[in-house]
Order: sequence, then C-alpha cells, then structure tokens
Amino acid sequence: MSSIIREVELKDKELLTELMYAYIVGFYGKPRPDVAKIHRLISNLHHEQGGIQFVVETEGQLIGFATLYFAWSTMRADPITIMNDLFLLAPFRGTAVEEALFRHCQNYTKEHGYAYMSWITGRDNVRAQAFFDQMGATRTDWVNYSIR
Repeated sequence: MSSIIREVELKDKELLTELMYAYIVGFYGKPRPDVAKIHRLISNLHHEQGGIQFVVETEGQLIGFATLYFAWSTMRADPITIMNDLFLLAPFRGTAVEEALFRHCQNYTKEHGYAYMSWITGRDNVRAQAFFDQMGATRTDWVNYSIR
C-alpha cells in the first residue's frame, strides 16, 4: 500500500474536516469546533494565508495531515515554520508514513528558505516525544504558556 503526501486541495475539505475532528475531539478530547470554522481554516491554509497543510492519501483515503504556520524568529530575524499539527490515524502511527509526513514538513521548511521548524506536543504524549527524539529533534529550554 503506497501513500502520497501532498498539499491540501479544496476537494479534500470534507474528508480533511473529519480527519481534523478525529484529531481535535478523538485524540486530544477537545470540544468539536463548528464546521464553518474548520472550513475557514482549511480554506485559508489552502491559499497559504499564514500557513500550509499537507495530507497523506492512501488508496483514495486521507489517513493523516500536518499543518505548518509561518512566523518569524526575532532572535534570528528569519522566517520559521511552526508545525502545529502532525496527525495520523492510529494504524499509521509509528510507521514509515509518519516519518515521511514529518520529513515532508522538514523539507518544505528547508526548501522554502525558513530558518527552522519548531513545534510542541503534549506533556503526556510520550509516544510522540519518542518519535521526535528519533527524528533528531532537539528539546528546547523554553517553557510554553497560553492565555485567553
């Protein structure tokens, strides 16, 4: 079974929405955002307005996605990417497909002149932490905060 990693197309909107709900609600247990908000996000990223999304397609099904947001590093005075999402359906986690999606994001970052790619993951997501360590990532000394 071969997989294709590609940029999101507008035809993917419905299938990607379901995949995003599997991520948001099913994986992280967060409230289900309104479908109009998800569609607006997909549309904005499709037009590279502040970021880009990639999907993994296997036999006509979407099995994963990744989201890169574009930002700037003040410390380096260079543009960077922030990998906000890296999600695959459960049977595909820990496989070569997961590594390929990660590497696709990493390559996009390099090929488009971004200084680096950064991301965060849940403190309790030890499987993802082990994966990122395996990919050669470096844990930083920064502490992440959030406020509403």
